[in-house]
Amino acid sequence: MRPAGPLALLALLATLLAGCTKAPAPPELAPTGNVSPGTGLAPVPIEGADHTVNLPKGWTAAVYARVSNARFLLALPDGAVLVSQPSVGQVTRVPAGGGEPATFLSGLDRPHDLVLATVGGRQWIYVSAVDRVVRYPYVAGAATAGAAEVIVDGLPDDSLPELGGKYGHVLKNIAVDGDTLYVSIASTCNACASDTRSDPIRGAVYRWDAAGHNAGKALVAKGLRNAEGLAIAPGTHDLWVVVNNRDNIIDPATGRKDTAYVDNHPPEEFIKVRQGGFYGWPFCNPNPDGGLRDMPFQRDHELNRDGAAADCATATPVDVGIQAHSAPLGLTFVPDLGAVIALHGSWNRSEPTGYKVINFPWVDGRPGDQHDLATGFLGAESPWARPVDIALLADGSLLVSDDLGGNVFRFAPPPG
Repeated sequence: MRPAGPLALLALLATLLAGCTKAPAPPELAPTGNVSPGTGLAPVPIEGADHTVNLPKGWTAAVYARVSNARFLLALPDGAVLVSQPSVGQVTRVPAGGGEPATFLSGLDRPHDLVLATVGGRQWIYVSAVDRVVRYPYVAGAATAGAAEVIVDGLPDDSLPELGGKYGHVLKNIAVDGDTLYVSIASTCNACASDTRSDPIRGAVYRWDAAGHNAGKALVAKGLRNAEGLAIAPGTHDLWVVVNNRDNIIDPATGRKDTAYVDNHPPEEFIKVRQGGFYGWPFCNPNPDGGLRDMPFQRDHELNRDGAAADCATATPVDVGIQAHSAPLGLTFVPDLGAVIALHGSWNRSEPTGYKVINFPWVDGRPGDQHDLATGFLGAESPWARPVDIALLADGSLLVSDDLGGNVFRFAPPPG
């Protein structure tokens, strides 16, 4: 099945960006019965770069823009694209068609995730920094942001005295659904019980009023070590996330950190976030021995060996697992492809994994089988690019950010 035509894609993009009220649900737009590119990928030279990338038949590749340390992306209705650069404290604007990038906003502490949403009858650009979430009125064609409005502040960051300046996953990710703002507050460490006793709880997803100042705060789910890529499935109010899971886990059967076990445990997670859900971290780890679907949990050998810290049998099963240490970051829903996820790549696996873009065709409101969409970013000795996020352009092409090479790539399907 070919990608949808430009008019259909424009209609879907408008729906995704417009926001919606909590009830009734918007028309069902989630892609179903998709035909995935699967494994039939072929090398494609990247225009503007001395590399090739493996893409489905007929697709093309080019460097859309060069933005150092490019992280999360936001395609705007006027054709411009915003790119977050937390390492330099700014958000860059790339004009429609891939013109010269320029600073759109600065002055935030490590701005990361970007969302466009309609709240209160007006479109806003929401930006997450490490200690707050702010929004700016969207003005078509504006080269710089307007006045900022703080929606949430006081989020935990590395200034907390008890952390000694160290916060392992301090960058924040967000999503907006109608009048609800979701914020992922990730863990400070690989595995530590102290995060489960903090206020707010770390390794969790919270919600706030998307139009208020620190209004409506509520815990949604916990046990999510580092939830990234927050996204609402089209046609629903379902929040989906991908999770960067534990490193250097002990094999409960041997009591050792055996390489073969560490390489494949625990899987990364692709989850529909349930209200009140407990997803295990740091006391319970998803067990892939029976497959990567609806995974149960087993006790963590270091923090919950006797089961006293948490009852792993009551943890919320993981919808889908992804190869351990792949480091999923961006998550975007795309027609005909379903959920498209950027895998940033491993740092502590004996054989590197990740460093690619994958997709899960959307079938009956759930992810189908995982397929590769773009590969070849890992060279013989080291990666030359690390995918971070994905954005859908109105013409059906995909932008993929790369924080290693400082690129924003454009991968375009054949004309439909």
